[in-house]
Amino acid sequence: MAPSKSPKAVLFDIGGVCVLSPLEAISTYENKNNIPSDWINYAISRAAPNGFWQQLERGEIKMDQDFFRGFNADLRNEKLWKEFHESFRNSKKKLKDVANPTQLGDHVSLKAEAADSRPTDQDRGSQETSKPNENGSTKQDKNSGRPSLSKLAKDTTIGDPVSLESEDVAQSPHDGSASTNGQSKSSSSPSPPEATATLDSLPPLPEIDGESLFWSMMGHSRNPDPYVFPALLQLKKLPVNERPVIAALSNTVIFPPGHPYNRLADPPESDPRGKFDIFVASAEVGLRKPDPKIYQLAIEELDKLDKEKGGSGVKAEDCVFLDDIGENLKTAKGLGMRTIKVVLGKTWRAVKELEQATGLSLMYDRTRRSKL
Repeated sequence: MAPSKSPKAVLFDIGGVCVLSPLEAISTYENKNNIPSDWINYAISRAAPNGFWQQLERGEIKMDQDFFRGFNADLRNEKLWKEFHESFRNSKKKLKDVANPTQLGDHVSLKAEAADSRPTDQDRGSQETSKPNENGSTKQDKNSGRPSLSKLAKDTTIGDPVSLESEDVAQSPHDGSASTNGQSKSSSSPSPPEATATLDSLPPLPEIDGESLFWSMMGHSRNPDPYVFPALLQLKKLPVNERPVIAALSNTVIFPPGHPYNRLADPPESDPRGKFDIFVASAEVGLRKPDPKIYQLAIEELDKLDKEKGGSGVKAEDCVFLDDIGENLKTAKGLGMRTIKVVLGKTWRAVKELEQATGLSLMYDRTRRSKL
C-alpha cells in the first residue's frame, strides 16, 4: 500500500548501505590478529571529535603518512585501553551503554547480525551486481569555494569508509523506519578479560598496523550491497517526475591524486557514485555525521534543487534517510526525517521498508520471491 505522503527525497548513506560495511573488515582483522572484539571501533570512536579518523572524514588533513602515524597512535591509546577493559570489569555493560552519545564519533561495535552478514546461496541468486570500477575526482564550486554538491554526485569517493556504531534506534512504525536490537560484539573474537584497575595489570596493547587495516576497510567497501544497490539502480531508472530526488549523505575520505580508488570520469553502471542527484560528502563540506549541520546542509541543497525545478521546496519531513548507524539515524529523526535502519546481513529488509515509504517497486522479483 502506498504511503499517505510520498517523500520528495531519499537520502542514502554509502558504507554499510549502498556498499558492504567496513565493519566486516574490522571484525576480520580483529579475528585474524587475536584482538579483543570491538577494541578498534572503541579506540577510533572515543578519539572523537578530533581523532585522526574524524579529521580525515572532515577533510581537515590529507591521507598521507602523517595521517597513518596519527591513526596508529589513536589505536594505541593507553588511557582508552584501560577504559575499554574497565568498562567490562566494573559493569559488564555493552560498549554502547558506556559510550558518550554526545561525541561526534559513532561509537563502536558490530551488531549480532554480523555472523549473518554473508549472503546465503539463496541470497547470491537474488539481486546480483558486479564490483565497481574505481576511479574518480572531485570538483569545486567556482563561485563559493565550496564544492558543488550536485557535481559531487558524480565526483566524490565511494566512502562512508567506516561505520563505527551499532546502537540500534527504536523507531516508530508509522514513519517507515526500522526497529532492531543490536548486540555489541562478534562471537568469534576474544572478549576483553576482567582486568584490574591498574594499567600495569592489563594485557599489552595490541599491535595494529593502521595502514593495513585502513586499506582492508576501503577495499571491502568497494563491493556493492546485493540488495540496496540494485534498489538504488531501480530508483534511478524511473523518470525524474515519477521518483523522489536521490541524494547521498555520507562520511567520506579523499584519496590522494592518482590513487586507483579515484574513479574514471565516466563511471561504470556498478559504481554507486554516479547514481545521485546530490551528493553531500563529509570530506568535501568539512562536516560529518552525526553533526546536525551536515543534515541541514543536505536539506538546503535538496530544497534549492526542488525550487529550481518549479517545486515548493523540501523540508526535513519530506525526506527518508537510510543509514546503518544508530547515532546518525537519531540525528535525522530528531530533525524530522523519516528513517530506515539498514541492518548488517539483513539489508533486504531496508529495501522492503523503502518500497513501503515510497510506494514504488524497487526489489527484483526473484528477491521478492525468496525473501517475502
